[in-house]
Amino acid sequence: MSPVTVSGIGAYIREQREQAKISIRQLAQAAGISNPYLSQVERGLRRPSADILQQIAKGLRISAEALYVQAGILDDREGDTTVTDAIMADRELTERQKQMLIDIYESFRKEVGAEAEAGAEADDPEESAEDPLAGASDAGDHVSG
Repeated sequence: MSPVTVSGIGAYIREQREQAKISIRQLAQAAGISNPYLSQVERGLRRPSADILQQIAKGLRISAEALYVQAGILDDREGDTTVTDAIMADRELTERQKQMLIDIYESFRKEVGAEAEAGAEADDPEESAEDPLAGASDAGDHVSG
C-alpha cells in the first residue's frame, strides 16, 4: 500500500469538489452523508470507508477507483503508472479533466482485455474444430477411392 495520510485523501476530495464548483453541502447531499462528516473527512479528521468513498465519488462524478488509489485502498496497476503519471503531471489540465482522461484510458484497457479474453476463448474451439475437419478429409478419401 502507498503511504497516504488521512489528510491527503481529504485534501484530494476537497480539491475535486472545488474543481467541480460544488459546495460541501451539495456534495454531502449527493453522496448521502452528513455535512459534518464530509467536513471532517476533508480536514483529515476521519478516514472514510471504501463505501463512503464510493458515495463521494458518485457525488463528484469521478471514478471510485481514483479515490481508492488516493486513499491507499487500491494500488495503481503496474502497467498504468506511466500513462496515469503523465496525465497527472500535466499542469495545463484541470483535476477533473485529468480524471476524465484516466477514466477513458481505463475503459479502453478493460475493452482490450475483454477482447483478448474473448479471443483466447475463441482459439480453443478452433483447435478442437480441426479434428473433425481432418476426419472429414479422411472420409472424402474413402469416397473417391
